Amino acid sequence: MTTDLASTPAADVLVPDYGRLPEVAALLAAGAAGHDRDASFPHEGVAAVHAAGLLTATVDRRYGGPGGGLADTVRILGALGGGDPAVALVTSMTLFAHAAQARAPHWPQETYAELLAESARGPALVNALRVEPDLGSPVRGGLPATTARRRADHWELTGHKIFSTGAVALRWMMVWARTDEEPVRTGSFLVRADTPGIEVRPTWNHLGLRASRSDDVLLDAVRVPLGRTAGLAEPGADGGRDVIGGAWNSLGLTALYLGVARTAQRWLTGFLHERVPSALGAPLATLPRFQSAVGEIDVRLAGAERLVAALAAAVDDGDPVAAAEAGGAKVLGTRAAISSVEEAVALIGNNGLTQDNPLQRHLRDVLCARVHTPQDDTVLLGTGRAALDRGRPAR
Repeated sequence: MTTDLASTPAADVLVPDYGRLPEVAALLAAGAAGHDRDASFPHEGVAAVHAAGLLTATVDRRYGGPGGGLADTVRILGALGGGDPAVALVTSMTLFAHAAQARAPHWPQETYAELLAESARGPALVNALRVEPDLGSPVRGGLPATTARRRADHWELTGHKIFSTGAVALRWMMVWARTDEEPVRTGSFLVRADTPGIEVRPTWNHLGLRASRSDDVLLDAVRVPLGRTAGLAEPGADGGRDVIGGAWNSLGLTALYLGVARTAQRWLTGFLHERVPSALGAPLATLPRFQSAVGEIDVRLAGAERLVAALAAAVDDGDPVAAAEAGGAKVLGTRAAISSVEEAVALIGNNGLTQDNPLQRHLRDVLCARVHTPQDDTVLLGTGRAALDRGRPAR
């Protein structure tokens, strides 16, 4: 028996209040240093994001949601990234999951209705668990070692996932695994995080985004109902790369790290106004050298922000060229964010690296932009090959 999603509690999913973004970002910022220091998960920050309706902004209208697009997501993640990028990152994964369901429903109807009902009651975080100790990132190719064994009325899931962002707070895990069938199929197994056999092992001891708690997840004969799968198919039978999904990932995460860089810039300008060396007798902000450096940071970030926002709006409008260019925008945007924070640190020396000031935390966090898919080498290789093909002489 199927469920009519229009009549489920999905109708109670909160409407996003974008006017509360500055308030929510300020709340996140107030707790960010403590969570970074302790590497503790910011539950209260996620609760604030949910209360403002931002965690479910991309739930489609057919399910009773607001139907937010990529431009809305970029706006949300830029603001939250400026407050606490760990909260922004776990938010992004949930927003991306709902957006993917809106584009092409792949969760079983009853299972997605269950997620939406939980989302109406409180924060219901979702993330895809794909990376493994031996495999590394699956975008580089290969099959997962995590295995789903077919039983009479369920799957039995066993494996080890690493870098599982927000693992301690997830409600649903989309576990990428292979079947024990012949031929093998791969896909996502939709697992409630409170299912017996799941262990979240606290291994996350990272330089940046410490509060994201991207710990290991171990699955030991975890029982998954037969129907709770998404995209289960033989390898290579899924139609290839999801260009639109890739654009959401690229532009959304770039906005997040640009938010980090903007917060770093605001701290820098405040410091330059307040710092009055005795030999100078005036704030550092009055010196042309610092004025020019801050101007370069501002121009760099403004250009990247406008590029990301424009491409996000174009993707929402169905422009395939914009979607294809999103990876390149990630390269430009994340480089702009990283170089801006690095320059801020270089400008003020030891004051930028002392743990009494937040600039060192912003630097550690913004460096994490490099690890997200698609990574620079992959984007530049594909773009370079395409450019060379376009420039191939006619024969």
